[in-house]
Amino acid sequence: MKKFLLGVLMYIIFIILYFIQADFFSWFTIAGVSPNIFIIFILFLGLFTNNLFSTTLAVLGGITLDLLIGKTIGITAIMFCLVAIIAGYFDKNFSKESKLTIMVMTIGMTIICETADYLLSVLIVEIPFEGLEFLKILSIEVLYNAILTLIFYGLILKLGFMLEKQFKQKNILTRYF
Repeated sequence: MKKFLLGVLMYIIFIILYFIQADFFSWFTIAGVSPNIFIIFILFLGLFTNNLFSTTLAVLGGITLDLLIGKTIGITAIMFCLVAIIAGYFDKNFSKESKLTIMVMTIGMTIICETADYLLSVLIVEIPFEGLEFLKILSIEVLYNAILTLIFYGLILKLGFMLEKQFKQKNILTRYF
């Protein structure tokens, strides 16, 4: 029951992040580019919760975002699912306590997610391919996401360890009593 309520809370936070991104970051763009705070959030969930929870929330959030924005339904869900799965791999193989590691993960996930999203949009929606413009937007978004991750690193770590306690607790002794 606790995990379900945490799931509902995380989904509500996802919706709040949508409004923050749509309203607040529309005022604070760099060369017309705003950050993708959803990638940071899904990476955070993938690192600190279990794979099933983060992947489910990523797909649900991606579909919700596609419906709200009006894009082809499923592209964002696929990208967020990819981020959640890779974040689960990162959780098992890298330290979450290092700022540098979290920054590199954020930069890598932003590059992978945005590149795959753009290529899928070119193939499925048949938008024209503009490589230089995409690289400009991608580099600004990577920088923006890295800066936000650095700013909110303490909060991410504190909330992450609280979530990790709920999702990854080991009740080894309880089976003997």
